[in-house]
Amino acid sequence: MSWLPVIVLAALAFLAAVFVFKAQRSGWETIGAALLLGIAGYALQGSPGVSGAPKAVPESLHADGSAAVAARQALGNDRAGMQSNWQIVADGMARNGQFGDAATMLLGAVEQNPANADAWLALGNALMGHAQGNLSPAALYAYRRAEAAAPDHPGPPFFLGLALAQTGQPEAGRRLWAELLARSPQDAPWRADLEARLAELDGFIAEQSGATAR
Repeated sequence: MSWLPVIVLAALAFLAAVFVFKAQRSGWETIGAALLLGIAGYALQGSPGVSGAPKAVPESLHADGSAAVAARQALGNDRAGMQSNWQIVADGMARNGQFGDAATMLLGAVEQNPANADAWLALGNALMGHAQGNLSPAALYAYRRAEAAAPDHPGPPFFLGLALAQTGQPEAGRRLWAELLARSPQDAPWRADLEARLAELDGFIAEQSGATAR
């Protein structure tokens, strides 16, 4: 696959952020860095000519835009009023599977407010969806920024744990989920779903360990 479409898409995303969405000059470097991280992730992990291999791990939310948006909002429902117009539009795009366009919009949201954990989390999810479930350096960076902006937010460890489990690092994903479960209140609305996903992941890890032992 030619690099030309990737470079053109990155250039168009940058121009849209600057001229269409009026990103401030001080944020151009951040936007450019995020786009370069995305290209680097493509170089490291993108293999569009190779068919995807099935992964018998807990069901991913990243490929289903509507499910990912709903799960993110459920995990951060106390922050729902903090959503910017950028995020509202980006969520609509993500629900329709337009992950690349959603990521471009979310770059505007994090440039406007770098401390917006939910916007960084949404950006990580959009980049995961755009990369067809691959955890690119850009997506990992977005999840880390979300975690740094709101250490108590359950969203970053949940979605990063899911991403790790889906990309061949189930033990690392399990550690994040176990830590999140340990600090989640008993009446947390996400607790039951997390417990079920953790049990499913434990079963997968045990099965893989048994297969390796044989």
